[in-house]
Amino acid sequence: MNDNTRKIIYTVLIGLPTILIVWTFSLYFFGCGTTNTCSGLPEAVVTPIPTLHPAAMPAPKVGVDAVPSAPRCRVSALKLLGAWVDAGYSETETFSFTDVKGVNCTANYKDDVQKLFTTPNLWYDGAQACITCHYADIAKATKNMDLSSYSGILAGSNRVNGAAKGNDILGGGVWANALMRQMLYAPDGKTEINRPPMPLGRPANVPADGPVISAGTPPLP
Repeated sequence: MNDNTRKIIYTVLIGLPTILIVWTFSLYFFGCGTTNTCSGLPEAVVTPIPTLHPAAMPAPKVGVDAVPSAPRCRVSALKLLGAWVDAGYSETETFSFTDVKGVNCTANYKDDVQKLFTTPNLWYDGAQACITCHYADIAKATKNMDLSSYSGILAGSNRVNGAAKGNDILGGGVWANALMRQMLYAPDGKTEINRPPMPLGRPANVPADGPVISAGTPPLP
């Protein structure tokens, strides 16, 4: 084998791998640049998916909450009490009253009357509930009177030495004669018996018949 033949063979053996290496590097460089995340294919141009915001709908109500509440009547606190007393002041039976719009409404002790004694801020802003002073421990309660329960109201005031019965505060079922009315009815902040109107601290700008509240239900349409 002469020298020329050897040169050709050496050139092929060395040059061919060199060409393959250069060609492979060229494909990588021009296709991927300087990154190492090349997939060998050009990146597809896609439209971004828009963000869908959740619908601002209220959570569905279930159980008792799913039942719409019955419409309520509006009446002054003393007119509600008076209607209850004049109807016989039952603990369980309903009674009727006329609301501020002249509608004949129906109420009961548990849902409507009891809250007049147990709810703070009802008679005026900042008012304590009646049961703050008139509670079950009649030995310590003001005027030895318990307004926290139906039986306590019927037992009356001045139950000295834990007496089961004191002074009637419901006028024997006649609201016009009731001691409770005399303590709560206060035109211009003054009672008819010259005693501080209840609840204690009641300002003169509270209506004589007390605040107008939501109570009872109107007749069904």
